[in-house]
Amino acid sequence: MATGWPAVLTDGEVRLRPLRRRDQDAWLMLRARNAAWLDPWDATSPVPVSGPAPTFGQFVRMLASQARAGTALPFAVDVDGELAGQLTVSSIVHGSLRGATVGYWLGEEFAGRGVMPTAVALATDHCFGALGLHRVEVNIRPENAPSLRVVHKLGFRDEGLRERYLHIQGRWCDHRSFALTTEDVPGGLLARWHATRRNGAARPSDGHLPS
Repeated sequence: MATGWPAVLTDGEVRLRPLRRRDQDAWLMLRARNAAWLDPWDATSPVPVSGPAPTFGQFVRMLASQARAGTALPFAVDVDGELAGQLTVSSIVHGSLRGATVGYWLGEEFAGRGVMPTAVALATDHCFGALGLHRVEVNIRPENAPSLRVVHKLGFRDEGLRERYLHIQGRWCDHRSFALTTEDVPGGLLARWHATRRNGAARPSDGHLPS
């Protein structure tokens, strides 16, 4: 198995665990209920794709293969034991960069409760600790206010606009890039997030806001 995988990460009601094939029914129902909430931000293929879409089982097997290869960590996000969303650490590289990208989605019914900031903090600390990475980044469309709030609350650094960065809903879309390195959170991101919540105000994010 790859270093740092499989992993189960928990803080209060929030739990990150490997996405499994048995999640199919809950995952499909969650996505269906939240189609209008999630579809505007879903990546699409820039070239026509022939044949049927992958089944959920095929999707999970693909992610599991990436996890075994050490290039991705596909987490389900549970809240009090209920599937609430997904967080994937992808594009994991070592060598001189030692970085990764975090992407996530959450059902609207779970939004506004600190679930995704907690999940991202757990995953980031895991990347910096168990995986030995140095940098984690999140790329977000400027229009995606709920997602922007996540990185704002966590104090991710705004590194600027990436023009036509990702294909979304049939067109190439600009994204803002946010990042943290180990030097930014010497005591861990989860600990800093807990302190932020205790203080009752989000930490300034070097001039930006969102995801």
